[in-house]
Amino acid sequence: MAVSDTTEALAVDHLDRHGTRSHEVYTAGFYEGGWDYEVRSILGRAARGGSEPGEVLATIARVRPKDHRGWFAAWEALGRDVARQAQRCADAGHTVSAARAFLRAANYLAVAVEAIDGLDDDTADHLPTFRAHRAAWEGFVAHGRWPAQAVTIPYDGSSMPGWFFRPDLSGEPRPVLVMNNGSDGSVSGLWCQGAEGALERGYAVLLFDGPGQQSMLFERGVPFRPDWENVLTPVVDHLATRDDVDQDRVAVYGVSQGGYWVPRALAFEHRFAAAVADGGVVDVGRSWLSNIPHAVFDEYRKGHKEKFDRDMRLGMRLPGGRDARETWAFRARPYGVEGYSAVLDEVSRYALTPELGARITTPLLVTDPDGDQFFPQSAELAKLVPGATLARFTQDEGAASHCQPLARELTEQRMFDWLDERLHL
Repeated sequence: MAVSDTTEALAVDHLDRHGTRSHEVYTAGFYEGGWDYEVRSILGRAARGGSEPGEVLATIARVRPKDHRGWFAAWEALGRDVARQAQRCADAGHTVSAARAFLRAANYLAVAVEAIDGLDDDTADHLPTFRAHRAAWEGFVAHGRWPAQAVTIPYDGSSMPGWFFRPDLSGEPRPVLVMNNGSDGSVSGLWCQGAEGALERGYAVLLFDGPGQQSMLFERGVPFRPDWENVLTPVVDHLATRDDVDQDRVAVYGVSQGGYWVPRALAFEHRFAAAVADGGVVDVGRSWLSNIPHAVFDEYRKGHKEKFDRDMRLGMRLPGGRDARETWAFRARPYGVEGYSAVLDEVSRYALTPELGARITTPLLVTDPDGDQFFPQSAELAKLVPGATLARFTQDEGAASHCQPLARELTEQRMFDWLDERLHL
């Protein structure tokens, strides 16, 4: 539903679970499909200065449903305009205003980066928009209130880029929260999902791009990998070289598909004092298979991969298949393989077995929201990991949907209270 239809939505009411007549605006949403989640996510970053609700609502009011070109253009224009505002503030010496505008610009441009796969343009290039997003993020880092250091983390004969933030300039050893992104998140989005909240509570914070994420994907072409212990172990090794880290109090947070990668790594890397999976993922491939028609998937299951690939190509060309093409292209890109069956072969490797779950000894908190539309597997992960804590989030408290996009303050409260108790802060 577009914003222009909001008045219609507000006029419609229904009986909620308590029998009370109420408006449907929270459950009806802004659009059908993935754009609605994008809007909720960007609005949820307002609590950390990562968006301005008025800017967001005014922007989407100009974009009709399924206008993919208009969706991309609106977010790119907004991001670049706010970035120019930020630079003018910086040039005039208004450091706080500059930092806040750069953060909003980075988040808006991150939406534009995700929108590129929907343009139906084989020549579309993610790099210019991604680099504009990353420039805005760097502007935020340079002008923000928290002491920051760009770091290079040795990885697999090369390196991963990262940023180490401290709550002050004292240099004393601090507990650290390592923040592990999901399949398509930005570092500016991750900042709003807990990084600043950690700094306010006295943690240092490490953000980084892992394989298949952000600069590692768009600038280096490095794809995802399922064995994420080979990513997080180098991160811990890097932290072990720092005198300003309390080595006994290093925690890790994984959001969205990071809810698979972090538990997978914990089965092998035992130096973390505590961990959060927001939310939990046991089998990444399940979310792919659930959206494929049964008759078509049956060909894949039987090993008829050429027929499966042909039927998928035909299905994507049917009227109404554009959204499916966009989603597939966007989600498949980081896996580094081509062809429908090849992608499914690859994603099937991203699964936690009971044997791996039993190896996890790190205290683990798993968030579990109502209506997780992507990975409704949090309770399953909590059962797989001995002693894991399941944190429920409900629609009644405004915390439904994947990773609670409109309840990030509530998420921070529960997450950090749990972490503080485990790390004795």
